[in-house]
Amino acid sequence: MTSLLTNASAITALQNLNATNKSMQTTQERISTGMRVANASDNAAYWSIATTMRSDNSALSTVKDALGMGSATVDVASAALKTTTDLVTQIKSKLVAARQPGIDRTKVQAEITQLQNQIRSVADSSTFSGQNWLAVDSSGADYNATKNIVASFTRSSSSVSIGTIDVDTSTMALYDANSGSTGGIIDKSRDVGATTGIKVSTLDISALTDSTTDQTTLDNYISATDAALTDVTTAASDLGAVKTRITMQSDFVSNLMDAVTKGIGQLVDADMNTESTRLQALQVQQQLGVQSLSIANQSSQQILSLFKG
Repeated sequence: MTSLLTNASAITALQNLNATNKSMQTTQERISTGMRVANASDNAAYWSIATTMRSDNSALSTVKDALGMGSATVDVASAALKTTTDLVTQIKSKLVAARQPGIDRTKVQAEITQLQNQIRSVADSSTFSGQNWLAVDSSGADYNATKNIVASFTRSSSSVSIGTIDVDTSTMALYDANSGSTGGIIDKSRDVGATTGIKVSTLDISALTDSTTDQTTLDNYISATDAALTDVTTAASDLGAVKTRITMQSDFVSNLMDAVTKGIGQLVDADMNTESTRLQALQVQQQLGVQSLSIANQSSQQILSLFKG
């Protein structure tokens, strides 16, 4: 039936054109934003997952920064322990040299004193971001021998958790200002043979003579210094192992962040090849829709011709 009041063909053509325009608008938004799920209304499930994963990735970025700060702190302490190893080695060499009868031990002590002062200076200056692991005061209210480096962020089904790399610095400190403690590696009292209370930080050979007793005392000084050297070497080795773990964890976090970013992309990113192809098809459909609507609107004019005499 042909009707002047209801143009069914025009209505159908208009509906198709509106649907094409809506699809074109969606495609253009995807091309302009690069995302097929930009809002919750696009796909609530994917949008929710992607938003949570982005938040977790931001937390992982902070974890990576924390690992970088922890690595720098370890580097500072490691550099100081390496320097201390060299300085203690020199002190031991000076003591061995002082073992030679007839040597001027006062002058040797002057050199040892400078080395002792340098070790103290190295320990005191080994600070990064307010942390000093080598010159401590274990009597302080905020002192904790175990240092925590934030290393991971983990999400389970119902909660999140933070993982840390724990570093026990109790065996690494060179000096401890707490008079009630045994002291650090350098200011620790060591008993060797009949000689007690030997501290590498304060030992003094200027008054020693070539007597058998003093020579034995000097031998004990050498043994105590060698024990301190062993402790410093062990501490440096332990820190080296910690640095290796931090580096591996930092690499893992970087890879994990990349994987999460790729996962988010799979969920919400638009395939530009597909969208560009779809846009071209929709543009053709739009042109055809406009033409179809124009043809449908011309049907009323054809009815008018029926009434012409």
